[in-house]
Amino acid sequence: MTSGGSLACAIFFNGLRCQIGLLVLLFLAVNMVGGQIRYSIPEEMKKGSVIGNVAQDLGLDLKRLRSGRARIVTGENIHYTELKADKGILLVNEKIDREQLCREVTPCSFNFEVILENPMELHRITVEVLDINDHAPVFPNKDKPICLEISESAAIGVQFPLQSAEDLDVGKNALQDYILSPNNNFILKQHANPDGSKYVEMVLQKPLDRERHPHLSLKLIAVDGGTPQRSGTVNIDITVLDANDNVPVFNQSVYKASVMENTIKGTSIITVNATDADSGSNGIITYSLSKTKGNAGKGFNIDESTGTVSVSGEIDYEKDRKYEVRVEAKDQGGLTGTSKITIDVLDINDNAPVINIMSFSSPISEDAIPGTTVAILNIKDADSEKNGQIQCSIDGKLPFKIESSLTNYYNLITEKYFDRESVSDYNITITATDLGLPPLSSSKKLYLKLSDVNDNAPSFDKKSYSAYVTENNSPGISIFALSAQDSDWNQNARISYLLEDTQVSGSPVSTYVSLNSETGVLRAVRSFDYEQIKQLQLVVKAQDGGSPPLSSNVTVKVMIKDQNDNPPQVLYPVLTGGSLVAEMVPRSADVGYLVTKVVAVDVDSGQNAWLSYKLQKATDRALFEVGLQNGEIRTIRGVTDKDAVKQRLTVMVEDNGQPSRSATVIVNVAVADSFPEVLSEFTDYTQDKEYNDNLTFYLVLALAVVSFLFITCLVVIISVKIYRWRQSRVLYHSNLPVIPYYPPRYSDTLGTRTLPHVYNYEVCRTNDSRKSDCKFGTVGSQNVLIMDPSSTGTMQRIQSEKNILDEPDSPLEVNLSGTALIN
Repeated sequence: MTSGGSLACAIFFNGLRCQIGLLVLLFLAVNMVGGQIRYSIPEEMKKGSVIGNVAQDLGLDLKRLRSGRARIVTGENIHYTELKADKGILLVNEKIDREQLCREVTPCSFNFEVILENPMELHRITVEVLDINDHAPVFPNKDKPICLEISESAAIGVQFPLQSAEDLDVGKNALQDYILSPNNNFILKQHANPDGSKYVEMVLQKPLDRERHPHLSLKLIAVDGGTPQRSGTVNIDITVLDANDNVPVFNQSVYKASVMENTIKGTSIITVNATDADSGSNGIITYSLSKTKGNAGKGFNIDESTGTVSVSGEIDYEKDRKYEVRVEAKDQGGLTGTSKITIDVLDINDNAPVINIMSFSSPISEDAIPGTTVAILNIKDADSEKNGQIQCSIDGKLPFKIESSLTNYYNLITEKYFDRESVSDYNITITATDLGLPPLSSSKKLYLKLSDVNDNAPSFDKKSYSAYVTENNSPGISIFALSAQDSDWNQNARISYLLEDTQVSGSPVSTYVSLNSETGVLRAVRSFDYEQIKQLQLVVKAQDGGSPPLSSNVTVKVMIKDQNDNPPQVLYPVLTGGSLVAEMVPRSADVGYLVTKVVAVDVDSGQNAWLSYKLQKATDRALFEVGLQNGEIRTIRGVTDKDAVKQRLTVMVEDNGQPSRSATVIVNVAVADSFPEVLSEFTDYTQDKEYNDNLTFYLVLALAVVSFLFITCLVVIISVKIYRWRQSRVLYHSNLPVIPYYPPRYSDTLGTRTLPHVYNYEVCRTNDSRKSDCKFGTVGSQNVLIMDPSSTGTMQRIQSEKNILDEPDSPLEVNLSGTALIN
């Protein structure tokens, strides 16, 4: 390498050290990363049971969990779980009852977060609790039988509702079916509620015979669909009653009564009476209300023994002024007589006037003339007579008045001109009062705004904004949202966002970003590349909808954030052509001897370009080491005679991105004190390389032709050089087929020049070629060999050179600087 090249190389490495210093400062930033995993476990697991391997599922090793002090920090029901950071597993800390945790909700799950430090990471874990069939269907009163009294004259098809069972489990483990014990009189009919639950009725399919079977005992069984199946049972006791042939009869066909509205609950209104000609239990009557009209069923009830009707709900004259109630008298045999009760409701002043805004103009122009109608009101009172008569007024001293137009309609009118600059809006309270005793009133507030001309431009809260987007983004991603304010009203305050037509790197800014004119959302049009463009500067205009429109501008700087999308690139050592690069290490090298330095760069920035070097493979790992930060390959012990001459090292260069990227380079090292020793070892190097056994005839022929042409050129060049030497009789540096190769020069951290010296070979030939002297220079530091893997070509070259050197009158001096290429 020339001296100019050495200077350029030195400048490059000085700049590299400066760049690494900046990267160390940027590396101090802490990045939060996040992940989410989900586990499913059955309920009722024992304490200490394993839920899942958190470390494996999150892609973390145990050292990271321990060093990051992994722990559960937040979440619901975190007492159910425990994190073993030393093993990376999640355990059950407390027995989980799904029914207690979620009741009927399905699926049932709870969440919590796991945090790690240095760097900070937050991961969410969701645990779904699966239901097991641990609850059997249960009837509300399982220890108390269902008692039914059925007349023997009951018709076939009569239905008798039965109690429904409950099952706390869900899904297939919930209640699925009902079973009735075998009998000759009843069958079971199942129904489904809108919510999916089931209920059953017992249907009479064969007449009862009290003389033969006065009592029947049945069992109702509820079963679920779990495995194993669970069930619940309740007994049904049926008493068969004697036939009843007389219907109860009321003493009046229609009863009339009246009640004041808002009468308190429990107040008696009227008592009805019915008689039954039957004796015994068939003559005992119970009263009930049925077939009610309107809301009577919710407002009244009856004493089943005495027949007294009383108020049970709210009585409202405005909702129902009259009630008709159907009353039933039923004897013990199941026969029923009916009558009707008519109840009139009396009004009291319990309703305040109701104000409805039929029309309201807001805003109105500040130059509206007096007498302009602002609002039309409809005011009603649901009470009757004086309780429903109304008086209307305005609270406070405001420039408005109320005039009555039609019945129950009122107009709100202006009384003078407005000035928006002094008063921009009005809170108007309108009060309506009835004439009842005591009087009731209600109020309505109107918020009236005055319109203005367009005299205010949109404004941003900052003069400029900065937004950030990571490179390799998806086109269409939202980058930033701009928001401007305008103190005007309506259309004057409606803002549109426009992107000024500017140039970025010679292209219109619209080819990089787009702006939503309504929302102000700035989106990427293309995917950005940090290595090509690092910043966009935009000008955004906010314009209102007034006439004429007003606008203002703001500057937006979009910063492109780097991603680790480029692997490291190895600059040195480089395998040139088919030649083999080898670094020479003398056997006298001590511990710490600098063999060479792997030089790599990464076009990313920040910590994505912070490189580290690792020795991946080596012939003898106990002999060499690679500097983690500087890539220097040094000996870690003294070289011995037992060490192989040929050493092969594989160095991996890895950046600090997430995820990291890497590159590998193979460094060949020759442990020897002289070139002949190296040559003898590396001539067999081809035995270690893998070649394709299926080389075609044309490839062999091409290789032979190229080799012949190359040797011919060398012979011609040497002949010309010898001819010139004979003519000038001056010793020149010969350009024999030994091509010098200079590795990059650089300085290590100790200031010692590395690879600055070369091997100097001086071959002096006299007329007596067999008595030539050969001088070899000493090694200044270390040497790099480049040699053709083909040992045959090397031996042919050596023989050719020997023939040339043996010619008489051929004094020749050969300088080999640090690198030899033998072809």
